[in-house]
Amino acid sequence: MSRLVVTEYVTVDGVMEDPVWIGPYYDDEFAKFKFDELFAGDALLMGRATYEYFAPVWINETADDDAPGQEGFADRVRALPKYVVSTTLEKTEWHNSHLIKTNVVEAITKLKEQPGQDILVAGSGTLVQTLMQHDLVDEYRLLVYPLVLGSGRRLFKDGSLATLKLVDSRVFHSGVLALIYHPDRKA
Repeated sequence: MSRLVVTEYVTVDGVMEDPVWIGPYYDDEFAKFKFDELFAGDALLMGRATYEYFAPVWINETADDDAPGQEGFADRVRALPKYVVSTTLEKTEWHNSHLIKTNVVEAITKLKEQPGQDILVAGSGTLVQTLMQHDLVDEYRLLVYPLVLGSGRRLFKDGSLATLKLVDSRVFHSGVLALIYHPDRKA
């Protein structure tokens, strides 16, 4: 059975929208964290907006996008199966992408039942809300940036409920804090 792992870039005030603000905090230490995360997964799950953001960046399979120390990262992203949840997309252009248009909870439950590594979710706020509502998330990796933006879309919208258990934390030299939570299903 696979675990569903949600990783989100958030500010101290919980904003996740359009994280163009991560650039100055990206360093070798953080790159290794993301590299290890990617290679611990064997599928990507995303909503339409995240797919439309990622696909143009990664679709060119002849580009050599690897930074030093990241050899194989781009090839891994391109090779992994990608599951895209959308009611509006008609087709996907990115290699090895599969569209989930209906029965989202059922389809993701079936994905999780397959043997394998982690199913990775990044961004995809609306999808994450659905996953939370149906208790499908096995781990949250909140990467908290030392910024307060004051406005913007938040990961946990008004009315969201979750009881989480902190299982790990890490402070990167850049000041980014990784908080790793599992749902506390006993609460």
